[in-house]
Amino acid sequence: MTEILSINNLSYKRNLTSILKQVNCSAESGSIIGLLGANGAGKTTLMRLISGAAKGFHGEISINGNTQDIERKQLVSFSHQLDGVNSHDRMEKIAEFYQAVYPDFSESAFKRLAEFLELDLHQRLGNLSKGNRMKFIIAITLSRQVQLYLLDEPFDGIDSMSRKKIIASILQWKPVDATILISDHHVDDVANILDAVLIIKDKKMVVSEKADKIREEYGQSIEDYYESIYTGGKEND
Repeated sequence: MTEILSINNLSYKRNLTSILKQVNCSAESGSIIGLLGANGAGKTTLMRLISGAAKGFHGEISINGNTQDIERKQLVSFSHQLDGVNSHDRMEKIAEFYQAVYPDFSESAFKRLAEFLELDLHQRLGNLSKGNRMKFIIAITLSRQVQLYLLDEPFDGIDSMSRKKIIASILQWKPVDATILISDHHVDDVANILDAVLIIKDKKMVVSEKADKIREEYGQSIEDYYESIYTGGKEND
């Protein structure tokens, strides 16, 4: 596998408050990676920085060798891209908009995903349940044909059946060479599908580890390992 994402000495402040400090990590192409941490740890901020939605950081973010914001935006599909969309619009209209805006948006992939996730595209965004709204966000996000997908808390506050459908869609529609970075603070939702784990704590990236190494060499589940880090366990150097 080749390295798709590289972050070196990344620090970020907002309103003079430090959010992230000296973050270093990388991600291999074709993998599914869990970005884990407590609420407020900086997971969403890191994803916004990777996607180019947030600026003003110190350090370097590189996606497939590209470090400029405009270049990175073309290589990333971020689940926050529905922010600002009119809630009165129907899902089919929103999909048409994204198809016009993003040359890499696949209409056929979107329709297959929407059917799999059992979405009625005639419904308005504002009328969707939380679970169906997240399904739609996943469908929109995965329908772009890019190298890196960023899914921010895709299971937050939704029912177990919706979670299973979303996980199935991720596994079925992820391009072979693409990488998916999933942030979550409920580790058990994603543990079984992860290839690697990144853990943010105290504004720093304290763990970057292969999931198989945690399970086989450390003899722990992803959930137990994560909890041990947050309750004072040993952190990786």
